Amino acid sequence: MDRNRKWVPGFGAVLLIFLSHTTSALEVPLDLPQPPTITLQSPKDYIFDPRENIVIHCEAKGKPHPSFSWTRNGTHFDVEKDSKVLMKPGSGTLVIDISGEKAEAYEGTYQCTAHNEHGTAVSNSIFIRQSRSPLWSKERNEAIVVQMGVSLVLQCRPPAGLPPPVIFWMDNNFQRLPLDKRVSQALNGDLYFSNVLPEDTRNDYICYARFPHTQTIQQKQPISVTVLDNSPDGERRPGFMTPLGITSTKMVLRGETLELECIADGLPTPEISWQKDGGELPSSRMSFYNFKKTLKVSDVNEADAGDYRCTATNKLGTAQHIIKVSVKAAPFWVSAPRNLILAPNETGILTCRVNGEPKPKISWFVNGVPIENAPEDHSRKVDGDTVILSYVQTGSSAVYQCNASNEFGYLLANAFVNVLAEAPRVLTPPNRVYQVIANNPALLHCASFGSPIPTITWFKDSQTSVKNGDPYVIHENGTLEIHVAQPLHSGKYTCIASNNLGIKENHVYLEVKEPTRILKQPEYKDVHRGMSAVFECKVKHDPSLIPTVIWLKDNGELPDDERFDVDVDSLTIRDVTDEDEGTYTCIQNTTLDQDSASAMLTVVGNPDPPTDLELTDQTERSVQLTWTPGDEHNSPTQKFLIQYEDLLHQPGVWVNLTDAPGTSTTVQLKLSPYVYYSFRVLALNGVGYSQPSQPSSQYRTNPSAPDENPSDVQGVGTKPGNLVISWTPLTGFLANGPGLEYKVQWRQKDVDEDWSSETVANVSQFVVSGTPTYVPYEIKVQALNDYGSGPEPEVVIGYSGEDLPLSAPDSVQVMVHNSTLAEVHWEPVSFQSVRGKLQGYKVYFRRIRGLHETEDTEQQEQVLTFSGNRSEGRLPGLQPYSLYNLTIRVLNIKGEGPPSPSKTFETPEGVPGPPSFLNVVNPGLDSLTLEWGPPMNNNGRLTGYTLKYQPVNNTNELGPVKVINFLANETTITLGNLNSSMLYKFYMSAKTIKGSGPIITEEAFTAMDTTVPSRQVDIATQGWFIGLMCAIALLILVLLIVCFIKRNKGGKYPVKEKEDAHQDPEIQPMKEDDGTFGEYSDTEDHKPLKGSRTPSNGTVRRDESDDSLVDYGEGGDGQFNEDGSFIGQYSGKKEKDTHEGNESSEAPSPVNAMNSFV
Repeated sequence: MDRNRKWVPGFGAVLLIFLSHTTSALEVPLDLPQPPTITLQSPKDYIFDPRENIVIHCEAKGKPHPSFSWTRNGTHFDVEKDSKVLMKPGSGTLVIDISGEKAEAYEGTYQCTAHNEHGTAVSNSIFIRQSRSPLWSKERNEAIVVQMGVSLVLQCRPPAGLPPPVIFWMDNNFQRLPLDKRVSQALNGDLYFSNVLPEDTRNDYICYARFPHTQTIQQKQPISVTVLDNSPDGERRPGFMTPLGITSTKMVLRGETLELECIADGLPTPEISWQKDGGELPSSRMSFYNFKKTLKVSDVNEADAGDYRCTATNKLGTAQHIIKVSVKAAPFWVSAPRNLILAPNETGILTCRVNGEPKPKISWFVNGVPIENAPEDHSRKVDGDTVILSYVQTGSSAVYQCNASNEFGYLLANAFVNVLAEAPRVLTPPNRVYQVIANNPALLHCASFGSPIPTITWFKDSQTSVKNGDPYVIHENGTLEIHVAQPLHSGKYTCIASNNLGIKENHVYLEVKEPTRILKQPEYKDVHRGMSAVFECKVKHDPSLIPTVIWLKDNGELPDDERFDVDVDSLTIRDVTDEDEGTYTCIQNTTLDQDSASAMLTVVGNPDPPTDLELTDQTERSVQLTWTPGDEHNSPTQKFLIQYEDLLHQPGVWVNLTDAPGTSTTVQLKLSPYVYYSFRVLALNGVGYSQPSQPSSQYRTNPSAPDENPSDVQGVGTKPGNLVISWTPLTGFLANGPGLEYKVQWRQKDVDEDWSSETVANVSQFVVSGTPTYVPYEIKVQALNDYGSGPEPEVVIGYSGEDLPLSAPDSVQVMVHNSTLAEVHWEPVSFQSVRGKLQGYKVYFRRIRGLHETEDTEQQEQVLTFSGNRSEGRLPGLQPYSLYNLTIRVLNIKGEGPPSPSKTFETPEGVPGPPSFLNVVNPGLDSLTLEWGPPMNNNGRLTGYTLKYQPVNNTNELGPVKVINFLANETTITLGNLNSSMLYKFYMSAKTIKGSGPIITEEAFTAMDTTVPSRQVDIATQGWFIGLMCAIALLILVLLIVCFIKRNKGGKYPVKEKEDAHQDPEIQPMKEDDGTFGEYSDTEDHKPLKGSRTPSNGTVRRDESDDSLVDYGEGGDGQFNEDGSFIGQYSGKKEKDTHEGNESSEAPSPVNAMNSFV
């Protein structure tokens, strides 16, 4: 229903614009007076089944409710006088009972009229016809006999039915006849053969017609066709069987489907192609059928008119046919008239814009009466397709009909004009809540009614006026649109409808929600058969919206299978099978939106075994193997492995022969003679090997002489006087025939003599006896069988058995380089005396005694082997100042020769070993006695000893070193003038003329001074001292309690600031220039103090023990003693550890406790 703005006469061109403008439709509430409106009617062309009642629909609304009447064939149809006709109560729908009656009596054109006091509406003219399925006329079909290659048409010609029947061809067994590009069914149902073949011979070509409404099938008499091949028709160029001629015409109505057909004959069968002259075929609306013999274009428009060219082609030429297509059009709407609701004294227009080919004729009616015959109304003016209503008055309501027709059809539209004066009312329910997803449009409706048309205004939160403009749009029907809704747009909205008769408001609410988004999408899965597949689908959504998840497989439901487990955010498929492959889609739904994501599941598995093994191109030494690959199961085949079984020599054992690329299906195999072959093939893909194929048929190769001789031929003597000739025998596969033997030949190298030979059975060695000692032999081994000898064998050099060498090396000389290294030289023995393969020389040497000793103290003999033909060698690791002797032997594989004459040599002096012991005995208050023993190895003439010693104070720091030298015969000394209760460290070494040897160390304390002079007073027994110590202890206890309370409260005392403020020298860290002693460690110079922990500030915290004597020798921590001095480790070098300083310890001392409260 439309409302138009008031028309003010005299505005010229503005009027034309105004007349073309209409507002959006308004629905009149049914409680208000209004003319009838047709709401339901039957189609214009109504074909009924005579077995069922005729039902002609006609429903309408209006206020008051309309009454109904009918016309049939242009005259009044008195429904009440026909007992077979019933009009439904409150409706115009007719129900006609045609049982027992002739249905033809009710055929005709019907029209329904709906009337009330405000006007009359009429329906379309409804053409009622009975469906028909007439019988096939009796006819006798003559048998058809044709020569092979000619064209043929079998006519169907079904009876004319209503609606037309569906045609198809079948045989006596109700099986559809196969159609292809040679044999096809035309649009009219005829069966066309472009050329006939002998297999077209049959006597049951039957055309069937199925009538849709009655669901009956009619059958034509069978047609018999016999194709003769005694004088076949030769090849020929294409020609058209339908349509005939060079051109034809086709008319189609706009909006319908264009069907063009070209069927050609020819031999070979022609191919059909299509094109449109001067234009392109409409690919989006075009499709081919019947092997491209039929072209269909749907939803035809004027642009589809033109010349369509079909071309038939075979190897002998082409033929063309042009179909000239014209497009006509039944009337169609450009702008149909719409209902008008006008207030008194308003102006409006009705427009009836139509098009068609030929141009339709437009007629106007008022309440079903031609407008020219209707009562005169001065406010009404007709201008072609427009009716102008000016200054309408109450009581001038009516229904106008527009009829547009041409030769192809008609259009009829009802549009009422309702003159009302009505205050606004809002039709949208109050307090409606609109929910929308953020970033989507939001539409807040304010459907209203009033006459004049109400003006709509909007407010947000009852305060802010909403105006047209970004982001708001107020539509003509009152709807408020927010193009891109955001959370800030949520809230209460009020719409107000007003006209000159009143005002009405309504409240609605907008809630903008967060979108539903899949955060973790399912991913592509490549899963082995039998494994599990898991697809994830994790979603983020608005908290007030509860999503539901739906999983689809290939856009359908999941299989009803317990292997599919759907969880909140995942889908698990257990024990995957091939049928599970496909696309899985996760859909997360809320009441407002949804999100979806898909992923593919590919099921891979071992390939199926190849099949259909076939052997072709068979020769003596090769055969071609062909196979058909099995299913790859979604993993491409990488290669095929070909195996063979030798049923003659190794039945049941399959051996790899060769492989072929995964794209191959054939391979040429090289074969050996005298083998009973059977082949099989395995396929390999990314998952693994297939099962083996079924074995091929057996293929036997004929025996022949050997193709090769045994390998790895060697000649080695195992003892003097023999030569063992060995080889690797040929396998049965390589024997090439029965009776395999070996011809062994040998002769001494470089000696003019004939070959000796011996033929042996299938063994792997032959022993030649009576040979000279270790001489070279030429050796050959040749394979033979019952069918001949193998190729001429290669000559291999071997040697007869070895014997022990005969000679010893001569001219042995020894050069002494230093006290521990000597070099020996000799004259090598002759080659003949080695009597074997030279392995090298062995030098045997033994220490007889030291040069300072008078008796021999021989040690165990040592042996050094020098490989190869050597004439010198070095003897390391000798003992200084010693007497040695040595002998040399030559070595071959058999063993050692006689020794060379014994040779003696001396080594010079060296430095001695360390003293055998160093002991401290009889410690006194100021003296210590040291005893030591001579070295175990003097390594020369001992010249004396050197003693070094130094004190170690109670801070583990070393004092000055003192040195004392002793004669070789001195082994004890008493040191005097030492400090009491002092640790001393001693270093003792022996020396020869070559220098001092390694040191031996020892440490010891002098005795402690325990005597006290009588004049000294024991301070620990004095009362004042005891009182002072108690006061200090009490003060420390109080300070500790305060400290404990302060730490429990989380307080931290800024010690650094207090130290900087007071600068107390007793608590300052020790510096490089303090004059503190250096340290030494028995282990590592920078080893951390034992038991210490290193805080983040790099300082070292001291251990709980205060006893520096405990720390000595153990690497313990230095720490403060009672007077605040530092007791550190002692070290071998004097350096200050910059990390050590005055830090708080784990066990608080009085000094530290005092410092923390300065």
